[in-house]
This record gives sequence, C-alpha cells and structure tokens, in this order.
Amino acid sequence: MKINSISIRLIRRSAELWHAPRPVPADDFPYFDFPLVTVGTDEGVEGYTMEYCPLGQGRATAYGLKDIYSIDLLGQNPLHHEKIWQRLRAKQRHLYNVTPSMWSTLDVALWDIKGKVAGQSIASLLGQYRDRVPLYATCAPQTITTPDEVGEAVADKIKQGFAGVKLQFNGGAARDIPRLRRAREVAGPGYPLMVDAAAGLMFEDALKIGHVLDELDYEWFEEPFSDANVLMLKKLSDTIRTPVLAAETVSLFELPHYMIGGAVDLVRGDAHHKGGITGIMKALGMCEMMGYGLEIHTAATPLHDVANLHVGCATRLSRFLESHHPMFRFGLKNDPLRVHPDGCQHVPNGPGLGVEIDWDWVDNHTVEVI
Repeated sequence: MKINSISIRLIRRSAELWHAPRPVPADDFPYFDFPLVTVGTDEGVEGYTMEYCPLGQGRATAYGLKDIYSIDLLGQNPLHHEKIWQRLRAKQRHLYNVTPSMWSTLDVALWDIKGKVAGQSIASLLGQYRDRVPLYATCAPQTITTPDEVGEAVADKIKQGFAGVKLQFNGGAARDIPRLRRAREVAGPGYPLMVDAAAGLMFEDALKIGHVLDELDYEWFEEPFSDANVLMLKKLSDTIRTPVLAAETVSLFELPHYMIGGAVDLVRGDAHHKGGITGIMKALGMCEMMGYGLEIHTAATPLHDVANLHVGCATRLSRFLESHHPMFRFGLKNDPLRVHPDGCQHVPNGPGLGVEIDWDWVDNHTVEVI
C-alpha cells in the first residue's frame, strides 16, 4: 500500500457562531476556515484529518500542509506511521517557522487508514483501556464576563449533563476571584470545576487566585502564565495545593524537563500539540513512567477531537476529555463528540476514527479545494 494523493478542502464557518449572542468584533476574523485533509492510497483506502484554524491561519495551514509535507508522504506506506513520524520529526529541525502541530495532523490520517485496513478502531489498535471518558465543558470566555453570566453558564453546562466545567479567565485577581466564587456557589461542593488562565497572568495575581482555588476546591489551575516560565510554574506549584496543569505549548521532546524539575503537577497534551496520535502516546508513556497524569486538551476541530477520544480510551492517565464551543462540532453524522447521559464521551467502535463524514454538509461549506 502506498500513499498516492493528498487533497485539502477549506471548510468555512462564520465567526458569528463563536461570538453569539454578541456581534463579531470589528478587529476579529469574520470566519474560520478549517482544512479537511484526505490522504488517499493506491488501494482505495482513505484517511481523514482536520487542522486547527480559529486565528485566521486556516488557508495558510492548508497550503503549508500541501507545500511542505506532501513530498514526505507520497509514495510511503501509510501503515508505517512510525517511519513517517520520525522522518517528519527530523525535518522539523530546520522548519523554524512551522510548529510540529502541523504534521501532527497528518499522523491522525495515517492512523485512520491503519484502523480501516485492520478493521479495528484506533482505540483498539492502541490497546483499549475503556470505552468512554468523563467530559467537561469549557465555557467560551468571550460570552461570559460578569459573575452572574458565569453562574448562568455553569448552571447551563451542568444541566446539559457534563461531568465538569472549566472557566477561562485571566483578568487578574480582583476581577477573576468573584467569578470563581460564583461558579462554586452555583456548582455546589464536590462538582469538578477548573480554571484556565491561558498564560495571561502575572505571578502575583496567580498566587492570589491559587490560594482561593485551594479554598474553593478546584480541580486544577491551568497555564497561569507562559509555559516558558518554568521557575514560576514550579514556585506556584510548590506553594498552592491546587494542581498546576501546564506544558500545553511544550514540544514532546521538551516535556521531560518539566516533569524532572517538578515544574508542573499535571501535564497538558493532545494529539494535535504533541505530534499526532503517535506523539501523544509517547507523551503518555513518559508520564506513566514518571507518575504524572496527562489531561487531554481539545484540538478545536472535530476529527482531531475524535482522535483525542480514541487516545483517551487507550490510557488511564486522563480523568477527563474537554468539550469546547459547539461551533467545533460539525460535519460528522450522529454527533460522536456529544455528551452522553452518563457525562461521558463514548468512543466510536467502527474502523479507524470510526466516524461518518457528512459529505453533503461538507460540500455546502467548502470554499476551496487544494
């Protein structure tokens, strides 16, 4: 079997979906273009994957995938995913203006092909541990600002059946602490709450917030400041009881230093940021050997989040999976990323990714084919 084609569709979604009920800001992008990648083979088996794009990089990423990586895949056996992965890893050494996340996307398509050829789900090929993972909802920050709005959002997510709720705040201690308190008041004791500062705080504010999170019994304090601030991450994790979750933006081969140095309490990763399915499984192996949990981050594209679901069902290290904004659930029949009544996502058991693409929907939302 050989890879003989790579084609990419740009799938467009209006940014109005992301900002509703507020209007799209004048200085923001009016739409998101998601690159849907099809990797074809000479035996007719196709693998699918999709890239991340909410910051206007969709079209550039699509052309990057074609221009930079086609030469490395065409003519290769897609079942030899490790050989291809190592080739792309070596190439990355001189791709100074491109992150490994781009070729992580292609790795997902190879696993989709591998599963289809074997007639097994990706989770099964990875050595399935479970068939479902508890799912928490992340509240989109642009639509909740006041404590009352936070309370309404948390109550809505609990009503929808999610196993936890994550908030995304980095407004500083004075602004964020009342909102964090309101979330706990609404959720009640014991219900899993998390907060993600998306690298937006200074240490002083993070420390004040961290002590309040201890009091309010939050599950974790995610990326309080840049992952590059290793000393501050360690200082914070040594000071507060709430686990510090970080290393989302850290490459796979930098990750061991964060664990060896005790800079984090929990590791962040997913099949997009850590080198595809092949890479995130290597990260999970590192974490298990060193006694760390790894919480799987959303990839904000439906096919990649299905890949994350398969990975989550092949490990015991992740307590949860993450469900972000509904606009990232599209183009797949039967909504495989939905929350079930048990508060979990259930892994598809069909071959490969195990999902059915709604090609009519895709055709109606395709703006360019590369």
